[in-house]
Amino acid sequence: MTVSRRRFLSGAAVGAAGTALTAGVLAEGARVDAAAGGGQPSTTPVFPFHGEHQSGILTPAPADRQAASCFAAFDVTAANRAELADLMRTLTDRARRLTAGGPPADPGPSHPPADSAVLGPDIPADGLTVTTGVGASLFDQRYGLAARKPAHLTPMRIFPDDSPDPAWMHGDLLLQLCAHNPDTIHHAIRDITRHTRGGLQLRWRIQGYNSPARPSGTGRNLLGFKDGTANPTGSDAAGLIWVDSPEEPAWTRGGTYQVVRLIRMLVEFWDRVSIAEQENMFGRRRESGAPLDGTKEFDTPDYAADPDATVTPATAHIRLANPRTPDTANQQLLRRSYNYDLGIDPNGNLAAGHIFTCFQQDIQRQFETIQTRLAGEPLTDYVQPFGGGYFFVLPGVTGTEDWYARTLLS
Repeated sequence: MTVSRRRFLSGAAVGAAGTALTAGVLAEGARVDAAAGGGQPSTTPVFPFHGEHQSGILTPAPADRQAASCFAAFDVTAANRAELADLMRTLTDRARRLTAGGPPADPGPSHPPADSAVLGPDIPADGLTVTTGVGASLFDQRYGLAARKPAHLTPMRIFPDDSPDPAWMHGDLLLQLCAHNPDTIHHAIRDITRHTRGGLQLRWRIQGYNSPARPSGTGRNLLGFKDGTANPTGSDAAGLIWVDSPEEPAWTRGGTYQVVRLIRMLVEFWDRVSIAEQENMFGRRRESGAPLDGTKEFDTPDYAADPDATVTPATAHIRLANPRTPDTANQQLLRRSYNYDLGIDPNGNLAAGHIFTCFQQDIQRQFETIQTRLAGEPLTDYVQPFGGGYFFVLPGVTGTEDWYARTLLS
């Protein structure tokens, strides 16, 4: 994509309202713990770019050191459907090159360099994945796609305990970037925005991080508790996330619905709460991650043996989120969440929290049903969801001649 200086500056002005806050507070960047020896991971796998499904969904998450992330939502500014297709081809090409790694092209001394050199002269793959989704707003009148919208894709629902900030919500297109190191994330988003400036304008952006398991098992959120212990794995996860319903447009096969919720955690307030009260709110032991009726992190809570909720409170987060009944089994979803730190707010309080993201076949059946059960839980006094959106993650790019959204736009 090419763009004149005049259009570049015009586009920057259009996006200023949604990104002014971001520009100031994201200087903190992501905090990624280094390997035990203080360097980069001993192995940096190249995750496959081509396939039926996109990488970055079932790809091994932060426990395997893909601990840096960026979630960037864009407004699409392509003038028509043909330009949108060109944009998607360009985005596909950049994602394919960045995830593979290797030396950038040499345009010659009379041209701007082809790469920022943030990662040096030979770009490492560094476990980078680029996962691309589209929002409900892309299916408005601009590109003639209304009849092809995924069946369960809507603007993000606002729940009773939310504190929505329009500057941090929705978007025509979402990129989820995950890698081992934060400079890889910075390099990738910088490269992508450079090549797509004529068709995409950043709406909001947030970087995330996760630390190694301490001392073992699942990583922790900024409230100090292990996060994602009960995540489904393997075939159980696959059966909950990939779209396969006949009510969906044929082009969606191989895709999945993604929810992103930006949740501020009032950590200073939380730190004044007794450990017993904290554990009752979560339904787990803070030190080990074990359920209150168990001894190890991955023990399965037995709510049937505790019908009066004398051990695990009826309002505990894990009991509300997953009651573990036959009727709620198909409401489970796959989580892939990160922590964030935006420095301080205007009142001098820590502006830190959680980037909750999950994948599922049906947002209403899964995420919204669970979130409705969680309404009014005790944890709502300590968290403030303020942004994010609903997106449909496109089917995978199957080969070198394929590109993002080809089956949607063809």
